[in-house]
Amino acid sequence: MANKISDEAVLKSTGKNWKEWFAVLNKAGAKKMQHKEIAEWLKENHLKSTWWSQMVTVQYEQDIKGRKKHEKPEGYQISKSMTLSYPISKIYSAVNSLKSRIQWLNDSDFKITTANKNKAIRGKWIDGKTNIEFQFYKKDKNKTQLTVQQSKLPSAKEAEKMKKYWSKNLSNLKSFLEE
Repeated sequence: MANKISDEAVLKSTGKNWKEWFAVLNKAGAKKMQHKEIAEWLKENHLKSTWWSQMVTVQYEQDIKGRKKHEKPEGYQISKSMTLSYPISKIYSAVNSLKSRIQWLNDSDFKITTANKNKAIRGKWIDGKTNIEFQFYKKDKNKTQLTVQQSKLPSAKEAEKMKKYWSKNLSNLKSFLEE
């Protein structure tokens, strides 16, 4: 796996290295468990941190169970984030307004299914099969982190393609806002 957390970092933060975690999980029968079951078991029995429970579970699934990068039970999922030097309301408007989206997003007419002002926008992507979610996080008065997540992608190849797509389009958004 690319970007695997080092043995030293996982040991420092959790008290065990990858080999030790994998042995614990194998002994617990994790090969037959679903992702959610593994993560919950880890959190209840070993790790108090949800984040570390997820990280250890994902790494186990990739290294031991053969899970591919970005793979989820319902398909592949990717996310891309960018911190922008604008208030959250300006970023939200640029995503929520079709008129604005046309200016920066190559495929601007996806179907919005729910919008929670200055928090999140969810919808169906233009393919009608994958889900899209924009999440808005206030960093300070004039900085906002925007995270785009696309799920139910059909393949690892498509996931990598969409990761590049969102990287390019978030750069387009930044340029649009600077104009």
